[in-house]
Amino acid sequence: MSTRTESGGDDPIIESEDQLVSLFAGGEKPQARWRIGTEHEKFVYSVKDHHAPSYEEKGGIHTLLIGLTRYGWEPIFEGENIIALAGSDGTISLEPAGQLELSGAPLENLHQTCAETGRHLEQVKYVGDMLGLGFLGVGMWPDKTRAELPIMPKGRYGIMLQHMPRVGSMGLDMMLRTCTIQTNLDYASEADMVQKFRVSLALQPLATALFANSPFTEGKPNGFLSYRSHIWSDTDPARTGMLPFVFEDGFGYERYAQYALDVPMYFVFRDGKYIDASGQSFRDFLKGKLPALPGELPSMSDWSDHLSTAFPEVRLKSFLEMRGADGGPWGSICALPAFWVGLLYDQGALDAAWDVVKGWSMDDRQALRDSVPRLGFDAPIGQGRTLRDIAGEVLDIAHAGLASRARLNDVGDNETGYLTMLREIVARGKTPAEMLLDRYHGEWNGDVSRVYAEESF
Repeated sequence: MSTRTESGGDDPIIESEDQLVSLFAGGEKPQARWRIGTEHEKFVYSVKDHHAPSYEEKGGIHTLLIGLTRYGWEPIFEGENIIALAGSDGTISLEPAGQLELSGAPLENLHQTCAETGRHLEQVKYVGDMLGLGFLGVGMWPDKTRAELPIMPKGRYGIMLQHMPRVGSMGLDMMLRTCTIQTNLDYASEADMVQKFRVSLALQPLATALFANSPFTEGKPNGFLSYRSHIWSDTDPARTGMLPFVFEDGFGYERYAQYALDVPMYFVFRDGKYIDASGQSFRDFLKGKLPALPGELPSMSDWSDHLSTAFPEVRLKSFLEMRGADGGPWGSICALPAFWVGLLYDQGALDAAWDVVKGWSMDDRQALRDSVPRLGFDAPIGQGRTLRDIAGEVLDIAHAGLASRARLNDVGDNETGYLTMLREIVARGKTPAEMLLDRYHGEWNGDVSRVYAEESF
């Protein structure tokens, strides 16, 4: 989740709803300036006994952050606590129970993205080895109860932890027990944003299947392939889901702004602290009638903060965020952006991907989203077909898109090689979660703890 710092420089007060839309329009970039942002989370655990370290304990999360400063990372504080690090490779931040996230820098190509991932993982592994910490690449804690997990000292998390149980049964699981990989991509215009939003939203369940990697809860199979994805189905219906309006005529910046205004608030950030505004209305804030800050009008930073508290399958800020994938191994951190860049950053590929999904009804899309966490590639897409029937075709489109980009590394390879992991998954016909389950029922002999040895970075 986002790491908030004090706004520097100009932070205009919002005096009309037109300014809300300007944030989205301000994200427009010519194709030559399109970039790739990749975010990935991993679980931190003690090698000795697999417990999730607290912030304060000796050799825990605070010590880990301090250790990473040896690589030039600069601490970001909230009060007296270091809660993130900033550097040339982006931002390292903490999720609510100490999951460690790299929000990578905006990069020109996938070779740079994978190199960034490699630098980060080598750094955390080096410091982790000194502290007796390991890093696990799956979509959900395979063996931890909520009660066994620590809470990080970030103000927004305290507010969210109080609010989540009021609006859904699994919001605390989302915060405390899951990890994801996310890709952030640019658009050239409102029309370009709309086409990319529709294609990526429709195909987000395919990404969920390809990266499904959370089949265990508290030491046993949970009946799902992506339990992380299932958790979002009852986290907070006011801020999650498939957004049917995206596929309606007239969708654009204004319609998304209206959706975001209908999302209840969590907080307002003032003077380095989070003020609880949970359940209150940003529409009231625009009128100076927010109960948490009576008489105050919001700034553009407040609007940006608010946009970060909506959690649909695809999210619009000044770029588009793909949010459907479980956390996973090193290769998956390179494969997810390859999948979406291949589909969305070449017009021919984007048009071909739209041809695949344009005939789906909203009922088809919702049924697919609802069934994919449990069924994976066998999730239905209408007309007697499943995701299994289109997975290879969509990967072919992504491959063609990456080949067309012709971004070469130092030895002359283009970006298509980053799809190899996904091609192997489709050829095998089993999601990563099903492969874990095969090992659980086979060589692991029902011992989930084997995941630490086999799925750590």
